[in-house]
Amino acid sequence: MLRPALCLCLCLVAAPAVAAPGGDQQRYAECMALARSKPAEGWENALAWQSLGGGEAARHCGAVALIGQGEYEEGAMRLEALAQDSRRTAAVRAGMLAQAAQAWSLARQPQQALHDQTLALTLTPKDVDLLIDRATTASEINDSRAAIADLDQAARLAPKRADIHALRASAWRLQGDLAAAERDIVTALKLDPNQADALLESGITARLRGNIAQARRAWIKLLQVAPDSPAAEVARQNIEMLDVRGAGN
Repeated sequence: MLRPALCLCLCLVAAPAVAAPGGDQQRYAECMALARSKPAEGWENALAWQSLGGGEAARHCGAVALIGQGEYEEGAMRLEALAQDSRRTAAVRAGMLAQAAQAWSLARQPQQALHDQTLALTLTPKDVDLLIDRATTASEINDSRAAIADLDQAARLAPKRADIHALRASAWRLQGDLAAAERDIVTALKLDPNQADALLESGITARLRGNIAQARRAWIKLLQVAPDSPAAEVARQNIEMLDVRGAGN
């Protein structure tokens, strides 16, 4: 059976808002949109704007454009430098570091991502999404204890978020504690009966317990309620493997 670790959504759409010089937020919005949709053009746009005094906003746009072109390491380093130089709020600087961490993850350098996430959390220690991001990175380097610690804190701050319990269930399973994983799965599905990752984990733990019928039911429900989700793709593969094994018996 496929046993996925915590999954990180590596997207750069939730960028921290950086104030544009002279209040030129329209220019900033247009530059960022171009950086995401046509990153090569966005990079040229950001360079031109920076030469005209675009400041932090232009630098941020340029870093995002670099990441969009696959220059993950360069983009991450520019975001780190921007966060260090910035005079913006702690939340904005933490957002820059979180975005740099995403880029490091895309570059397959989880230790660098972990470093930036930790720096970001010193600025905004109660940021639930940052705690989840760091837990995900910890899972990537097989540190499920650290992942659970961050998810414990996230759950205390946001106890009604089903996704946190689903992610912690995955971390518990990776640590070999199926009972704890099952408790979190139950909590997650009480909060949201259609939570995709919780349904995936429900099937995985059932399969590990030898309950094939229960595993299949959980995965089929996942395919019904969230057919286009990453979790559904894993469930689909697991069902196919169950069918292959069944055919061989």
